[in-house]
Amino acid sequence: MLELLCTDLDRTLLPNGEQPESAAARRMFAQLVVGSQCKLAYVTGRDIALVQHAIAEYQLPLPDYAITDVGSMIYVREGEQYQLLPHWHDYLAQQWPQDSQQLARQLGQFAQLQPQPEPRQKRFKLCYQLIPAKLLPNEVAEVKRRLANIAWPVHLITSVDETADQGLVDLLPPNASKRGAIDFLVTELGLQHDKVFFSGDSGNDLDVLVSPYPAVIVKNALAEVVMQAVNRSKMQGLDEQLWVAQGDESLGLNGNYSGGIVEGLLYFYPQLKRWLTVE
Repeated sequence: MLELLCTDLDRTLLPNGEQPESAAARRMFAQLVVGSQCKLAYVTGRDIALVQHAIAEYQLPLPDYAITDVGSMIYVREGEQYQLLPHWHDYLAQQWPQDSQQLARQLGQFAQLQPQPEPRQKRFKLCYQLIPAKLLPNEVAEVKRRLANIAWPVHLITSVDETADQGLVDLLPPNASKRGAIDFLVTELGLQHDKVFFSGDSGNDLDVLVSPYPAVIVKNALAEVVMQAVNRSKMQGLDEQLWVAQGDESLGLNGNYSGGIVEGLLYFYPQLKRWLTVE
């Protein structure tokens, strides 16, 4: 049975992409969360303030955990407040300089990459952006070349915001990522892999989409991300753990956003269907 439901937010649970959302999908998602009595974790590149904004704007179920800033922060909800998980913070602090800007100074300026606005820079996250997104591969190659000459090991994550034609680069401690944070939380809770579910859509979700956890990639994901997820899961013998959402006409779901999440949940945990009330 499902015990921990982890999902990305933007263009996965949140219908803020170009594709249409199924009318009842978010309501059905909430029904499955409540009915299963599972723990809920939002796993996102947003910071905690933007997570709370999304919860209010889209009327989402309150999560038990918020894994934010591309997996560099883990928060536990206590009532209406979110508190940092101290063990995770201490774990990452051992792998990172005291100030992310110390790393930025060593890397220097780039031809196209620009630092993201100051509120996006975090204790364990240094992030850049560029437009158009097609320039990303060349700039990433230069970032990697410079990283080879600095003192700290760094986990580099790239993704594309297709609605803004924007390439994104996040530099994190070596064990910080969506997958790393979920693994840490799963260990803290003492859960088995088959009781943990993940849904995502973008490049920074790939490390969880291709993992021992049952996972769905929503239909509105970029074709190249779907291809990478499918190919990598096959190469690693994990293809049975990945479902690519197609839509479920019997439930009025088109496979996009929360419709894809519901479809994936019912594929891996068909017993959850009893909690759905289809209007």
